[in-house]
Order: sequence, then structure tokens, then C-alpha cells
Amino acid sequence: MKTLWHWTRRALLALVLLLVAYQLWLLGHILWWKWEPPSETSFMGLRREELLARNPGAQLQYRWVPYEKISVHLKRAVIAAEDDKFVDHEGFDWDGIQKAIEKNQKKGKAVAGGSTISQQLAKNLFLSPSRSYLRKAEEAVITVMIENLWDKQRILEVYLNVVEWGDGVFGCEAAAQRYYRVSAAQLGPAQAARLAVMLPNPRKYEKTYGPRLAAHAVRIQGRMQYSELP
Repeated sequence: MKTLWHWTRRALLALVLLLVAYQLWLLGHILWWKWEPPSETSFMGLRREELLARNPGAQLQYRWVPYEKISVHLKRAVIAAEDDKFVDHEGFDWDGIQKAIEKNQKKGKAVAGGSTISQQLAKNLFLSPSRSYLRKAEEAVITVMIENLWDKQRILEVYLNVVEWGDGVFGCEAAAQRYYRVSAAQLGPAQAARLAVMLPNPRKYEKTYGPRLAAHAVRIQGRMQYSELP
């Protein structure tokens, strides 16, 4: 019994040390990316593997652009579509989460997430699209780190540069070039609104952009003027 307890304690200690090491690894990346652009995110790595499985010569479309070279219309559109309380919350929109829970319960399945831009960024940088309580817990920890170490402008800048916008398309510059043949700085209000409403499911909406999504883009364009920017 004593030997069993001894090995149990050692296993628990090893597990704690691994968890601490992982948190430090996350913290180190978040500190580095406060000033430097991410070369690749977790989502990019996953999508790259999927693309290579289909085509060995495939490459991701990704090009970093600084905050000032991103259209103000796109910044406003994404905030209006994804997180209209972005500049006010500290990483979590509790009202939005409650509404999402109620909507999911009413529908009997997960149809709304209530995630903020900060939470989505945490997921894109380090995690996967899978859904589980463990992943949500990890996402929450990373979100707290990001919100405490970066300002809102940096969060929005990184998000717009790394978020998925189609099959192998990452970031606003690649998206602007892919869909409109212009730079991210040149996107107009209607173009920005259309890109913003694609974000919940970009690989689906790049193929099927129907009337309901078009109507949603019109609503987002009407709300963009009220978006508060960092």
C-alpha cells in the first residue's frame, strides 16, 4: 500500500509539473506575440495537414499586415458581427453566453456559442475546433492571459490577421485578395460586412453564400457605424 501511495504521489506531482510547464509555454508564446506576428497558429497547422493530405503541393494563404493597414470598415464589421461589446468586456461577454445557452436549450443542440473575439483568438492560436468542457476550460485560461497581457488593439490586430476565412485562407489580407483582389486596407463597407458574416463557418460560406447570409451582411453593414474601435 505504501508503495502504491508513493507512486501515486509521484504521478500526481508529474502531472502538476506538466500542467505548469504547459501554462508557461502558453505564457511565453503570448508574451512573444505581444510584439511579433505569429508565424503559424494551431488552426493553421491543422488546416495545412488537411490540405497536404489532399494535395502534397498545397500551401496556406497567409500574410500579416499591421493594424493601420487594415480597413476601418473591416474592423467595425467584425466587431458588429462577432463581438459588439469587445472594447468593454474583459474577455467574456456573460450576457452573450447566457443568451447562447438559452438559445441552445431551446433548439436542443449547439447553434450559438457566445464566444468573444478574445476567446475565438485563444482557440485559433492554441487549440482546435473540437468541442469539449476541457477545451473550453483551456480557452478560458488562455483568454485571461491574452486580456491581461495585450491591449484591445493588439487583440483585434492579431485576430484579424490569423482568423480562418476559407479553405486554407487565413487573415484579412489573404481574404481580401482571395475574394476581392484588393488589399485589406482597400476593403469597402459592403465587402467588409460580407467577410465578417463568413467568420462563423468560412469554409462553408465561401462555397454557399445564400440570400440569408447576404441579408445578414446588410444588417451588419447597418450596424457598423456603432462599432467602437480600440
